[in-house]
Amino acid sequence: MAQVIRSPKVYDVCVVGSGAAGGTAAKVLTEGGLNVVLLEAGPPLNPEKDYKEHVWPYELPHRGGGVGGKLRAFGGEFMAPNGAWEIDGEPYTTAPGTRFRWFRSRIVGGRTNHWGRIALRFAPVDFRARSNDGMGDDWPIGYDDVAPYYDKVESFIGVFGTRENIPSAPDGVFLPPPPPRCTETIIKKSCDRLNILCVPSRLAILTKPLNGRAACHYCAQCGRGCISASNFSSSQVMIPPAQATGRLTLITGAMAREIVVGKDGEAKAVSYIDKATHSEKQVQARTFVVGASACESARLLLNSRSALFPNGLANSSGAVGRYLTDTVGSSGWGYFPQLEKMPPHNHDGVGGMHLYMPWWKFDRKNDFLRGYHIEFGGGRNLPSVGEFDGILEQVEGYGPSLKQKCRSTYGTGIGFSGRGEMIPNENCYCDIDPHTVDQWGIPVLRFHWQWSDNEIKMAKDMQETFRAIVETAGGTYMTRATADEKRPYGIADGGVIIHEVGGARMGSSPKTSAVNGYCQAHDVKNLFVTDGACFVTNADKNPTLTIMALTWRASEYLLTQAKQGSL
Repeated sequence: MAQVIRSPKVYDVCVVGSGAAGGTAAKVLTEGGLNVVLLEAGPPLNPEKDYKEHVWPYELPHRGGGVGGKLRAFGGEFMAPNGAWEIDGEPYTTAPGTRFRWFRSRIVGGRTNHWGRIALRFAPVDFRARSNDGMGDDWPIGYDDVAPYYDKVESFIGVFGTRENIPSAPDGVFLPPPPPRCTETIIKKSCDRLNILCVPSRLAILTKPLNGRAACHYCAQCGRGCISASNFSSSQVMIPPAQATGRLTLITGAMAREIVVGKDGEAKAVSYIDKATHSEKQVQARTFVVGASACESARLLLNSRSALFPNGLANSSGAVGRYLTDTVGSSGWGYFPQLEKMPPHNHDGVGGMHLYMPWWKFDRKNDFLRGYHIEFGGGRNLPSVGEFDGILEQVEGYGPSLKQKCRSTYGTGIGFSGRGEMIPNENCYCDIDPHTVDQWGIPVLRFHWQWSDNEIKMAKDMQETFRAIVETAGGTYMTRATADEKRPYGIADGGVIIHEVGGARMGSSPKTSAVNGYCQAHDVKNLFVTDGACFVTNADKNPTLTIMALTWRASEYLLTQAKQGSL
C-alpha cells in the first residue's frame, strides 16, 4: 500500500465541498475566527476564462452543442464548466429496474455554478409534514428556528421577489423583481382566470448592487455563469470573503476518500486523492463539516468504515444513504398563435423566470399528498421551444416556405415545469456498489429508485394544470403525457431535476437519524453534515436556499461550541 502523506498542520475545521454548504461554512467559520481548510474535488474557477456568458456559438468548437449528446443534456458548451451527468473515470451504478441519473459538479463552487438561482423558503408546514398528513417524518426543528438564517442568507446573497403573504411560500428579504415579459403576462392573465396563484419569482440574482456586486445587466445568460457575479454562486460570493480573512486554505483537485477516526471515536483527518499526483494525502482538523452534495456526502460516510464504525461513519442508525428523495418533475409546452403576430422584441431579463406559480391548492383535499410549484418561460429564449434549434425539430420543408414557417413559429412556445414534493420511501436509497470503484480506487454509489403512486398522481395533476392554463390563454397544448408510458405523465427519472436530498437525515433520535437539529452527527460530535443530505423532507421548494440557511445556523453553533471548548 502506498504511503499516505499527512499534513503536519491541524486546522480548526476541515470542510469537504465548496458549493452551497461548503462555501457558506467557509465564510461563516473564517469570519468567526477559525482556521479552515476547504477540500474541493474539482479545479479552481476563473470566471473571466471559464464562463461563456457573452460568447457566440461560432466561437465554440461544436457551436455550443457539445459532443455525443452528453454536454447537450445540460446546455452544451455554453454552460458553466465541469458539471455533468457522466464523468469519465467516475462512474456510478443503478440497481436493476432503477432509472436514476446523478449530476455532479467538479469545480470550485460546485453546483452553485449551474443552478437556476430559484431561492424559495420552506414553509412552516414543510417542517411538520408528518403532523399534517401522517406520512414521512417531521423535522426536529421548525420554521422559526431557520427563519433568522434565511434572513441572513438572503440579505447577503441578494434575492428578488415580492411580499405576498402566501402560506405555502413564505416571504423573505427581497430586492425588487424585474418586470414580467410579454409571454409571462399572457400566462398571468390565464392563471388569474383559473384562480391559480402567479406572482413574481424569487431568484438569487441582483436587481440592485449589493455588497460590492453589480446589478444584473439582463443578458439572460445566467446558466453560462456571470462574470459580474450578479447572480449567486458560492465561488464568487461565499469563497472570496472567506479568503479575505486570511484564514482559509483552499485545496483543489482533492477527491475525498475517507474520514479517519481515532480510538476515541472522533474524526481526526480526511484522506483524499490528490488528482495531480495520484497520491493519497491526509489533512488533519479538530472539527469536520461535510458539504459535498447529498449523495457524495453519503458516499464519503459509507466509505469511512472502521472497527468502531463498520457500517460507515455516523451510521449506527443505518440511516446513511437512506430516505433519498428528488423533486417530482413533469414538463410540457403550449403553442400560442397570438405570439406569431408579436413583432420581434427584446426578451431579455434575468436568466430565468420573472413570474412563477407557488403551490396554490394548499387549502383543499387533492388526489395526492403535499404539493408542487410551476416554473415557466417562453418566447425566443426557451430551450427546445423558443430557440431556433427547437423550431427545426418541429418543422419540415425546404426553401422559402420552410424559412417562412420558421419565422412565423419562432418564439410562439411557452413551456411549463412542475416541481413537487416526493415523500421518502424504502425503495429509494443509495449504497456502495460491492464491485465497482472509480479511477481513484474509491468504491462508487449504487442507486435504487422507485416512484410511488403519490408522485405519479402529482405528475398527472401537473399535466392537467398545464393544459388548462394553455387552453384558457387561447393556446394549444402540445405535450402528450399519459399513464401508460415508461415515464407516466412525463415524470422525470430520479435525479434528473438535480434536487436529490436525504442520505444523512437529521432527527431527535440517534436510532433513526444520522445528525441532530444542528447537523451534528449523533455518533461523532466533531462531525457536521450540512448539505442536502441532512434534509428530512424534500418540499416543492428548490433546496439550495435552505442548504445555505441550515449551514449558516450549524456554523454559528459550531463557533459557539468551539469557543466553549466543547469540540
